[in-house]
Amino acid sequence: MGVFRLTYKSYGKSAILIEWPSRIDKKICEDVISFKNKILKNSAKQIIQVINTYSSLTIIYHSTINIIYDDILDLKSLYEQEVDEEITKKYRWEIPVCYDAQFGIDLEELGDENELTKSEIIELHSSTIYTVYFIGFLPGFLYLGGLDQKLHIPRKSNPRLRVEKGSVAIGGAQTGIYPSISAGGWYVIGNSPISFFNVKAKEPCFAKASDEIQFKSIGLSAYNNVQSEVEKGKYKLKKSEI
Repeated sequence: MGVFRLTYKSYGKSAILIEWPSRIDKKICEDVISFKNKILKNSAKQIIQVINTYSSLTIIYHSTINIIYDDILDLKSLYEQEVDEEITKKYRWEIPVCYDAQFGIDLEELGDENELTKSEIIELHSSTIYTVYFIGFLPGFLYLGGLDQKLHIPRKSNPRLRVEKGSVAIGGAQTGIYPSISAGGWYVIGNSPISFFNVKAKEPCFAKASDEIQFKSIGLSAYNNVQSEVEKGKYKLKKSEI
């Protein structure tokens, strides 16, 4: 059954925008993903894509929408239906991260700004369970909610032109991992040696929205070992169903 009051809007000639209360909230995230799954499984019309953000869904159809009110009524009815548990399976993924100084290039600055030691930052960051809200910006970039308030910090006023692949960073009230080399304005505090996007894989990104992430702090030697296993295609991420 639906638990939020949603708004439905025409979004161009062949799309509908559905909006929840505008805030970062785990219950909203779960409801967004639940509705997305129901739409993908039960829609009577052909769909190109359903795009989710923190508090919205955009449904892009193959054909032009002729009578928007009929489609909205169908969506409202679908929202009220029971959830199929099989399509809402979620996993918690353990992500190895090395917070060594050569990777955590902004640890000192973050510590100075938030009056924390490097050890305190690492402990706060790696002891939290994060929720994957959505994937965007770059293929495989996980927007993670749940960051401890002590680690919140505004994005850099002057973004870097190059942030290394695997960089674990903090921006505002979020944390995330750069899946490829990119410009970026978040504070880099570590690096993960695993691959977050593989275009050749059946599921290019292993995680999905509403999954959970927990970082595991590892030393430089362990980082090199994991990186070697990843390069050989032998590394397997640890996950558990939640």
